[in-house]
Amino acid sequence: MIGAVMALLLLFGKSLGLSSNFRTICTACKVGKNTSFFQFDWKTESWNLVFALGCILGGFITHHFLGGDHLAGVSDETITYLHSLGIYSDPHNVLPSELFGTESIFSIRGIIMLSVGGIFIGFGSRYAGGCTSGHAISGLSNLQLPSLIACIGYFIGGILMTFVFLPLLLKI
Repeated sequence: MIGAVMALLLLFGKSLGLSSNFRTICTACKVGKNTSFFQFDWKTESWNLVFALGCILGGFITHHFLGGDHLAGVSDETITYLHSLGIYSDPHNVLPSELFGTESIFSIRGIIMLSVGGIFIGFGSRYAGGCTSGHAISGLSNLQLPSLIACIGYFIGGILMTFVFLPLLLKI
């Protein structure tokens, strides 16, 4: 399905990504009307809002009707690594309660991690000119070198977060 959608988007000269929806929503709501970044005809990009709505609806349908938050095939090495970090909940859960449970999210550490993480994601996607889905799916299919560089950066960031920063944050 993603390949078919990308073929259609390439045919019509459009690009796909979720972070551009924030710009479209802000423009439609008249936020930042004195900033040139938000001065464009948002209605020409409203088709991308349908994609974002589909992502939300797909997540809802998957969670409530197609098996919830369970994944298959978590390796023994991953389970051992999670245990070394103090995460003992069901290793097949997408959102371990030690990180995403109500107590964790509303703790001081959880609020700080979510706030700082949100700032990094917002800054990074704006600085990189798009989000992971936009660069990895749309940019790479267009053979754009900046998208390849961004994707390499995303993977390096993910590896650093997984093996360097997350263990440090969980010890706090």
